[in-house]
Parts: sequence; structure tokens; C-alpha cells
Amino acid sequence: MSREWKAAITGASSRIGTAIAAAIASEGSSVCLIGRDLARLEAVAGLSSATARAVLVHEADLNVDGAVKELGQRLRDEFGALDVLVHCAGAFTTGSVEKTPVQQLDLLYRMNVRMPFLLTQELLPLLKARQGQIVFVNSSQGLHPKANSGPFAATQHALKAITDSLRQEINVDGIRVLSIYPGRTATPRMKALYKIEHRSYQPELLLQAEDIAKVVLNSLLLPRTAEVTNVEIRPHFKPY
Repeated sequence: MSREWKAAITGASSRIGTAIAAAIASEGSSVCLIGRDLARLEAVAGLSSATARAVLVHEADLNVDGAVKELGQRLRDEFGALDVLVHCAGAFTTGSVEKTPVQQLDLLYRMNVRMPFLLTQELLPLLKARQGQIVFVNSSQGLHPKANSGPFAATQHALKAITDSLRQEINVDGIRVLSIYPGRTATPRMKALYKIEHRSYQPELLLQAEDIAKVVLNSLLLPRTAEVTNVEIRPHFKPY
């Protein structure tokens, strides 16, 4: 059965964002793929076009406030309303609280907290028009911070607070809000992290992006008598 959803996915050129976009497109939905790398977005569009009703590619740096406004206007012009918003864009670094430059914390805050906050504000009218759904792809560090993750984990904690509050504010409008907290996932970012840690990278022992996408899609497909609010998902073998 085709789902006539209209969905916007930030970070759509990332490994997890690509998988989520493909899963939503597989339902016959229209998808707007948002990111900063046009070539990668177009490659994702090629993969999604076989099953999607329509595919929009939107190259933008959403750290720029004007870019958020431009995206909102494009979605109003071309979609008219919005059924699903997936926040998958974000920044990641490692480092101790003692040695991480405060400028790095500022960047993490702007990418991981301020950007999804502002974009949600911009797109809420479109979501309310369709009693839509919002997905925040957070991190296991947002629940269980570890050494040398404090600055990043702080932004994920902040995102959790915004998400939990938002859910209570807009459930009355018929909007469902999901936070998903993945553990270590086989992505280029994780490969780089293992290199920093001087550890062997074994992607087959990690979560796969498609695992996360399946959980997101299943949550979106639930009847409206239910709402999945928080999902913590980790590798079965826990290779930490």
C-alpha cells in the first residue's frame, strides 16, 4: 500500500540519513533530501527515485538561518504540507572537557541543538496541517555519556530535553515525536572514531544504518492509537 507521505530528511547524504530516506521512499512517499553535499544527495535521489512518488534534492547549510527559511518556503511551495520531518544532520567530535576548545562546543551546539530547534519551529505549521510526525536521531551518548564525549553528549542531552518538551506541547495537535538513540553504527564517522581510538574497526559487529531505518519506519507506520516516544538501540555484540 502506497503511503502518500511528504517527508523531509536532514543529513540525507549521511549513512543513517540515506537509509531512513530510502525506507520512507519505499512506502511510495515523496521525499525531500537535505544536506550540504550535492553530489551525494543526487546519488541518494537516484536510489530513492525507483520507489518514491517524488524526490526533491535540497542543497543547504542549515547553520545559516536564511537557509532554514529558504527550505521552509520550498517545502511550502512544492509540498504544501509535511507528514514527516527527520532530523538526522549533526556534528560529532571527541575530546575531554579539560582540553576541548570552547569554540568546538559552540559548533556542536549550533549543529546539534540550535539547528533542529529552528528548523522545527519553521516547519511546525506544515506538520500541524497534516498531524505529522517528527523523528530526532539522537545518540546513545545522549543517555549514557562516556569519558571524552562530554561536549558532544551535552548537546545530545539538550536535544533530548527539547524533544521531550516538544512532544508534550504538540501531542495535542495530533503530532507524534520520536527520539531514537543509536549505539555504535557502521558509518564512515565511526570508522574514523575507531582509528582515533587505535582499535580495529569491524563494521559487521556494529549496528547497521538499515537497522535504524527499520525501527524508524515501523514507528512511523504504527496506528495512531500508539506512539513510540524513545528507542534505545545498540549493537547486539556490544563491541565497545
